[in-house]
Amino acid sequence: MTASRPSGGSVFLVEDEVMIRMMVADMLDELGYSVAAEAGEINEAIKLAQSTEFDIAILDVNVNGKVISPVAELIKARNRPFIFATGYGSQGLPEEYRDRPALQKPFQLESLGKMIETALKSATV
Repeated sequence: MTASRPSGGSVFLVEDEVMIRMMVADMLDELGYSVAAEAGEINEAIKLAQSTEFDIAILDVNVNGKVISPVAELIKARNRPFIFATGYGSQGLPEEYRDRPALQKPFQLESLGKMIETALKSATV
């Protein structure tokens, strides 16, 4: 894996709303990324975060009323970049992750692409 590789890569997507998850997966496809795995609930996301190979994760902050922190911890421990998606603004992020990138829902294709690019570049430095 090189820092100069063209856009593309794999994404681990955690989102409890099926329609939003499908929309984000379509956006990722349009941007040239593949979805390595997707989860709609915390326990499933925990298992996938431990076993799936991916370049970056997009994590809904609130998954069926549960905070995403356990999943974020696993991804952080694997030294993989991740982005939060939230309808609550940065104040909705778990306190220990308020320095992490967050997409405000609803987000546009362009902002998703820029956020992923920035997170991937930061991770390779």
